[in-house]
This record gives sequence, C-alpha cells and structure tokens, in this order.
Amino acid sequence: MKTVRHCALLALFVAVCAALTFADEPGRHPAYLHALTDLRHARAHLENLAPTYHMDKEEQHAIEEIDRAIDEIKRASIDDGKNLNDHPPVDAQMERRGRFHRALELLDKAHNDIAREEDDPSVRGLRDRALHHIDEAHRIVDHLIVQNNY
Repeated sequence: MKTVRHCALLALFVAVCAALTFADEPGRHPAYLHALTDLRHARAHLENLAPTYHMDKEEQHAIEEIDRAIDEIKRASIDDGKNLNDHPPVDAQMERRGRFHRALELLDKAHNDIAREEDDPSVRGLRDRALHHIDEAHRIVDHLIVQNNY
C-alpha cells in the first residue's frame, strides 16, 4: 500500500514537472510579445484600407517607424514568429480619424509594455531604439491628427 502511494506521488510529481516544462508560456518577456501585437495592429490601422484612399508620406513614415520598432524587438530575440498581417481585425468601415486615434492608443500600449526596466543589459539598447521608433511613430500620427483637425 505504501509503495502504491509512493508510486502515485512520484507519477503526480513527474506529470506536474512535464506540464510545467511543456506549458505554452509567453517567454521571458511577455510584455514585448504584447507590444509586437499592438504594433502590428497599429500598423494595420495606418495602412491603406480603401482602394480609393491615397496614403500620404507622413502615414508611410509612421508605418516605417513601426516596422523599425518591430525589427528592434525581433533583434532582441523576442520574436513570436508572426508576420505583419497577423493582428486583430481592423474595422474597414472605420474612418481615417478613428484609425489614427486607435493607432495612437495601440502605440501607447506598445510603449508602456516595453518601457519597463530591463534586467538584461544586452537588450537595453534594442529596447531603447524600439521605444524611440514607437515614440516617433506616435509623434507623426499625433501630428496627422492635429494637421487634419481630427
């Protein structure tokens, strides 16, 4: 009886260890993964959604800054393997004003996700460059909102 209990306890311990080992955890920096999702989503809000809509140079510049921020995060080896088109759906009926405001919200979320203190010194520079690109994209979108009286 004692042996059966010990075997059952050992089996339970092994099962718990296996579950923890193979669990689908987000990685060492889950905030960076959230930031990647937010950046892809913000990018989608700035992309040309209507066939008759012409994207101006500032919108393109904001998208390029978002792409650079994504690249910096990926170079920090925090890559979720998703492509730029893997983001929550964007409401195709949303007006340009709404898309710009939603992009700002997402850029703010991405900034807040990765602005936390970084304990790995080798990643701090990458994080800081990503923050710079996010902030630059934010500045551009904010300027577009003011410029267009949105």
